[in-house]
Amino acid sequence: MELFTLLETLEETLENSKTVPFSGKCIVDKEEILDIIKEIRLKLPDELKQAKWVKEERQRILVEAQKEADDIVKEAENRIISMIDEHEITRKAYEQKAQIIETANEMSREISKGTKDYADNLLEKIEVVLEDALKTVQNNRKELK
Repeated sequence: MELFTLLETLEETLENSKTVPFSGKCIVDKEEILDIIKEIRLKLPDELKQAKWVKEERQRILVEAQKEADDIVKEAENRIISMIDEHEITRKAYEQKAQIIETANEMSREISKGTKDYADNLLEKIEVVLEDALKTVQNNRKELK
């Protein structure tokens, strides 16, 4: 920060110089002022280079931070989409499960009804056969008497 020191020296030199009466002008040592300006010029490029580097570094950091923020947002969006897809898959799985259970229950009802109808049919035939057998037995008894 020698540059600021040189500028302060220049300012002090101007403030401490003799003024010309009835004007805002002053008398300065030309050589002294030129030496200070020369020193400032010698120091200025390094300071500007450093300031330029700081500015570029700041810009690079901002770009990097923005890229990182964009990546985080994109990742969050992808996770949300994934979670929505998972939710949709889960919802469909539950719907499919309910449908499978309903189909199984319906098939069970149909099988049960079919079984009962078959058993009732079988029992009806047995009843007819038994009634015929009973009639035969009753006829045979009548004949025996």
